[in-house]
Amino acid sequence: MGPLQGIRVIELAGIGPGPFCGMLLADLGAEVVLVDRKGGSLPFGAKPKHDLTRRGKRSIALDLKQPGATEVVLRLIEQADALIEGFRPGVMERLGLGPEVCLARNPRLVFGRLTGWGQHGPLAQAAGHDINYVALSGILNHGGHRDSAPSIPPTVVGDIGGGAMFMALGLVSGILRARETGEGQVIDGAITDGCAVMSMLVQGLRSQRLWIDRRQSNALDGGAHWYDCYRCADGEWISVGALEPQFYQLLLQKCGLGGQGFEQAQFDFANWPALKERFAAVFRQRTRAEWCELLEGTDVCFAPVLSFAEAQQHPHNRARNAYIEVDGVTQPAPAPRFSATPGEVRSPPAGIGGDTNALLEAVGYSADEIATLTDAGVV
Repeated sequence: MGPLQGIRVIELAGIGPGPFCGMLLADLGAEVVLVDRKGGSLPFGAKPKHDLTRRGKRSIALDLKQPGATEVVLRLIEQADALIEGFRPGVMERLGLGPEVCLARNPRLVFGRLTGWGQHGPLAQAAGHDINYVALSGILNHGGHRDSAPSIPPTVVGDIGGGAMFMALGLVSGILRARETGEGQVIDGAITDGCAVMSMLVQGLRSQRLWIDRRQSNALDGGAHWYDCYRCADGEWISVGALEPQFYQLLLQKCGLGGQGFEQAQFDFANWPALKERFAAVFRQRTRAEWCELLEGTDVCFAPVLSFAEAQQHPHNRARNAYIEVDGVTQPAPAPRFSATPGEVRSPPAGIGGDTNALLEAVGYSADEIATLTDAGVV
């Protein structure tokens, strides 16, 4: 069993970072109970088996606007270590499930509130998505080419990096403290806050005037000729990131550029554009496969730019079993890897309400009470 075995988490159904956070905890052994909307559907009309963030969880379906539904959630919370919710500020309070109510029922509960803008501030009540949160943090401004629009990362920087990952760390930290003190607390997880922290390395460079606020003008944003993506003869792409001098020298040797004056030009900022053109011309001379044969596995800091389908089949990922098949669907395996308590996908994605009766029984509802809740439309 995973390292979080014995931890119980209640997740209020949502989209994006909240479900991903719950999945991370479930992969690592936590018991995650998903409170779904009765009669609801999955994002983008997906079938449960394809909504991969539901893997390893159990589901109870409730109509939270019906009398009696709040009490069901509170009974679940009594036995839980943590709760994840991603509603706009004030929604949980209107449902009768705000932090004060929940902590009164379970004083050691860690109440995780995961939103884009946070629980307060001028934007707290506004709608938003990953692209907006990354934009507000300053990160989006530095993705893409200098004279083009910012390039949009596919919902991994904000929702996952700034949101789900930080909330997962926050919940585990809060649970550790609650187990020592018996006192729970509320976590205000704003994706914009997490994105700001994720930019720490760049912020440090900027404070030393080693980074300027212009896209593709810096060492680590595609401005340097030795840290960028290049098109190959077959139209495919490769990436190089030869930051350290010894890796840069090796790159020059491997690419046949040694002895042409490039050796002392690694940090010749004024000539980066011209040097990039020279690199581009060299990389266009061979296919991606040919560059892989020459450079992959060496210290030039190289990797082919792969599609998701190609990534699943790459020899390195296959050797590490980075992708697994669950219920006929290929998907990433749990990470990171633990030597003594490895994570695992314990079950396929949960169907909406598939565990309702079992979960009600587990928190003390009798068969007659379950029938009454069903007849009333609560579950």
